[in-house]
Amino acid sequence: MKVGTDGVLLGAWASLDHEPNAILDIGAGTGLIALQLAQRSMAEVIDAIELDDAAYEECVVNFEASPWADRLFCYHAGFDEFVDEMDDQYDFIVSNPPFYSEKMDSGNVSRDQARQNSSLPFDELVAGASKMLSNKGVFAVIIPFKEEAAFMEMAKNVGLYPNRITRVKGNPNVDNKRSLMEFSHNNNEPKIYTLVIENGRHQYTEEYIALTKAFYLKM
Repeated sequence: MKVGTDGVLLGAWASLDHEPNAILDIGAGTGLIALQLAQRSMAEVIDAIELDDAAYEECVVNFEASPWADRLFCYHAGFDEFVDEMDDQYDFIVSNPPFYSEKMDSGNVSRDQARQNSSLPFDELVAGASKMLSNKGVFAVIIPFKEEAAFMEMAKNVGLYPNRITRVKGNPNVDNKRSLMEFSHNNNEPKIYTLVIENGRHQYTEEYIALTKAFYLKM
């Protein structure tokens, strides 16, 4: 899987101000977000879950090759079985979930599975996250903007409430495309922002550069 803008955004945007000691990345892919969080935090435990065989193997290789190998661990499992079998709680849970509900057929089975929410339904994601999140923990996701209201309702039903939302658009002249959302058990009025990625083709905004420059070799 290529490094995607969604993953980079979420890994850079996620707030670690509460200094989490234990982090969980759900649907880690090749480990990008977990690695970003290892770079940004002093968390002693950074666990990841990945179901796809090839992605899991690459994630393990990436973890072991990183400077933070002693803090990173990837489980080869589905989230449902992980929730059922583990009693651990985490101070920070993050997920860049699959979100294309329509049938995908790019010719690449692994990529299609990774982009279909049938492999990790949103309601299953929020229910599991709520169960595994510590009392003062934070849960962060990136989803399509059009799914924002429905996702918030699902989260509310399991006791999670939005504290911060950043709506992302590719350039100033298009509609919102993604929603970066941060939840906790605290029911506060969410702070809402907008982030524009580019002013023109490959002309990145100052806000996007400031947010992500720590993770790009050329920015």
